[in-house]
Amino acid sequence: MPNKKVAELLVERLMQWGVDTIFSLPGDGINGIYEVLRVNEKNIKLIQVRHEEAAAFAACAYAKFSGRLGVCLATSGPGGVHLLNGLYDAKFDGQPVLAITGHTFSDLIGTHYKQDLDLDKLFMDVAAYNERIMGPSHVHNVVDAAIKTALSQRTVVHINIPKDIQEWEMDGQRSVANVPAHSADIYKMPRPVPSQLELNAAASLINNGKKIVILAGRGALDAREEILKLAVLTQGVVIKALLGKAVIPDDSPYTTGGIGLLGTAPSQDAMQECDTLIMAGTSFPYLEFYPKQNVRTVQIDIDSARIGLRNKVEVGLTGDCRETLRALLELLKQQQENIFLEKSQERMRKWNDLLRAEGTCKDKPLKPQVVAHQLSALIDNNCIICSDTGVVTTWAARHILIRDQMQFSVSGNLSSMANSLPYAVGAALANPGRQVICLCGDGGFSMLMCELATIAKYQLPVKIIIFKNNTFGMIKWEQIVFEGNPEYGVELHPIDFAAFARSCGVAGFTLDDPAQAQTVIRQALRTLGPAVIDAVVDPYEAPMPGHITSLQAWHFAEAMMRGEKDRWNIIKTVVKNKIRRVL
Repeated sequence: MPNKKVAELLVERLMQWGVDTIFSLPGDGINGIYEVLRVNEKNIKLIQVRHEEAAAFAACAYAKFSGRLGVCLATSGPGGVHLLNGLYDAKFDGQPVLAITGHTFSDLIGTHYKQDLDLDKLFMDVAAYNERIMGPSHVHNVVDAAIKTALSQRTVVHINIPKDIQEWEMDGQRSVANVPAHSADIYKMPRPVPSQLELNAAASLINNGKKIVILAGRGALDAREEILKLAVLTQGVVIKALLGKAVIPDDSPYTTGGIGLLGTAPSQDAMQECDTLIMAGTSFPYLEFYPKQNVRTVQIDIDSARIGLRNKVEVGLTGDCRETLRALLELLKQQQENIFLEKSQERMRKWNDLLRAEGTCKDKPLKPQVVAHQLSALIDNNCIICSDTGVVTTWAARHILIRDQMQFSVSGNLSSMANSLPYAVGAALANPGRQVICLCGDGGFSMLMCELATIAKYQLPVKIIIFKNNTFGMIKWEQIVFEGNPEYGVELHPIDFAAFARSCGVAGFTLDDPAQAQTVIRQALRTLGPAVIDAVVDPYEAPMPGHITSLQAWHFAEAMMRGEKDRWNIIKTVVKNKIRRVL
């Protein structure tokens, strides 16, 4: 029986770790690994993408929506380079992803040979563990260390294997220090809890609060029951960071929804009026939305380096969010006063009335809010929603309401465009049988629209809604509202995305009439297999923040005065929306 090759040892070890899906695009630098994957195709799925960036995004989403390790594989040189954006997305959002890359021949490295790009050095910043396999006896040690690092630190790791080394056979040769079978394919997720002294201090602070806000993020996604119990005990208001949108349902009487530019006015009001802030599993980055007054703060985070990063913290609890909350709840008293909560609930009723009015508006051109609002009512109670970055994120954040066991994610801290389509690939493969909804702007979709062919190839039942306004919408409004400049360089050449979908073998629908919104969305959702809705929406509809600052208003006026070409259409739309809000 022949000795096993490095590529065989690699793939076998991955399978022993439970890896059953790899996202990749082929190349000669990884052909040795591909042959082993071919032989083992019944045990491990190779998902061929059309761009390596999508492989990394899909691996990130696979980790987000399954809680397991995501794996992507790319060839030497440019293949590895293309992975970087998706890998940074995983790093910034704390997801365990293993990237495997090829390299040129080991004895030609450093001699200016073709594709001799030192990926080890390139990946130094993105990868917490970054190692080149040097031979057969090195494989298990490196794979085990990489995967344990990815899982324990919730981060990106990288393994590089030169092309010729993939073919080297195990011959029994190993260093005297490398004891056989000393490395194990085993990992146990820790659930640390702070000390009793720290928990008592936090409980004392919270019990003395009268107007309590609970800011919940992605670290609290598995702590829904605990967050709701905390809200009931404290009579507090739950505000959700975007990555924590699915922490609790949006119809809960205890939440005012999101915070920040994409959030709600009631959330901003509650944040500025509270006297006590509990940060649970979040280090929400936008400092300007934290309380302006001196608020007593408790922060719970698995990463001690995040405690006190954004806001002055009086009590920091380093530990698993769910387990820490369970221990903390035992120490809290039932608050009787609920004036603060009732005021927030009344504001939220008015806010929801406004969202309903926007979501049922009959105006033409079609308002993007109508598309998101009508979609929200029709999707499954356990669907997975993948949102792109841009103006579409505002409509998703406000109008897609979380119910029951829905999951939701975006490219959070990296805020990269083009994430949602490959996210949908990863989500669908991680959760066979669940409905997956992909929300894109036309700018983000067109950057990696080739991945629609991936969805078609594997017949993933993803429903894709493209909000088409023929512009890089978020950048346009940033130029106008944040900089006071007229828009420039943001116009997009129109694409018929429904026709493109059909050319890929995917059902394509066009939606441009608000009266047809529900009908078209129902048709798409009922379509077997994947479907695309090309929603042609009003390009002048601005994603207004919950509260507009005087500086934002001044910049808006300044941009109009300085020659914004669409100023009259924009002003007309903004004024009309303002009147609707007042009414």
